[in-house]
Amino acid sequence: MASLKEVRSRIQSVSSTQQITKAMKMVAAAKLRRAQDNILRMRPYAQRLTSILANLTRTTTDEVVSEYGQAREVRRVLVIAITSDRGLAGAFNANVFKGVNALIAERYASLPVGSISVMAIGKKAHDYYGRRNMLVGNYTHVFAQLSFETVRVAAEEAMSGFVDGTYDEVVMVYNEFKNVATQFVRAEQLLPLVPTEVPAGTPSATAANNSIDYIFEPSKEEIIKTLIPQSLKIQLYKAVLESNASEHGARMTAMDKATDNAGELLKSLKLTYNRTRQAAITTEILEIVGGAEALAASR
Repeated sequence: MASLKEVRSRIQSVSSTQQITKAMKMVAAAKLRRAQDNILRMRPYAQRLTSILANLTRTTTDEVVSEYGQAREVRRVLVIAITSDRGLAGAFNANVFKGVNALIAERYASLPVGSISVMAIGKKAHDYYGRRNMLVGNYTHVFAQLSFETVRVAAEEAMSGFVDGTYDEVVMVYNEFKNVATQFVRAEQLLPLVPTEVPAGTPSATAANNSIDYIFEPSKEEIIKTLIPQSLKIQLYKAVLESNASEHGARMTAMDKATDNAGELLKSLKLTYNRTRQAAITTEILEIVGGAEALAASR
């Protein structure tokens, strides 16, 4: 049985850890509110932009969208893995790694070694894929000052790599935010462009299905050429915002569970401490009684 000093030291250690996890949970909750507001504002804009683009491209010649829509034999792939800069978020980052590995095993298993490169957004992905010699680009600074401009640079690198033939496909893997306790790993193809299905019954679906009479200035082709790159950048920015909100939700949940576990451990340690203390007192009493009896017998 552990000594009283050892148990007391463990109680102090677990109590300090519990205070830290409580503080981290509060910080994550504050950051989650802002991140959740950002993604809830971004989703309608991204959906509307996608529906407008889909409606315009229905009646446009293929030459207009061929730069980003050309499907070719897949020989080189760029995977954009979006993780966090810090840990202590449960299985948040590990799920992205599993998602990337599953994507490679299911979709690109026939490609030779070295055909798949990873653009890491987030320090955890940078460290993980850097050790595996799969890394291209360095975007560990994105979450320090999260904005459209910081994400735009990464999107432009992926787009230029597809246009010049460095990559034949570009896929994003990230955590989609559902609620505080639930995040889903998503793998979405960014390039080449694929037809986007808008959920039936939504205003975007109605707009996409109806024949809308637009007035174009300067021309439909020029507008589409501008909208397509902008839409691709918005898609990546939306994925980063989804991941950011998911990170704070996952960390809040993980710290809440850690705080509860610390509380349960404290109860167990205090019970052990009381039992150890009681055993020590009982032993001392027995020693005193035994000494008194021995003294009385010697007389």
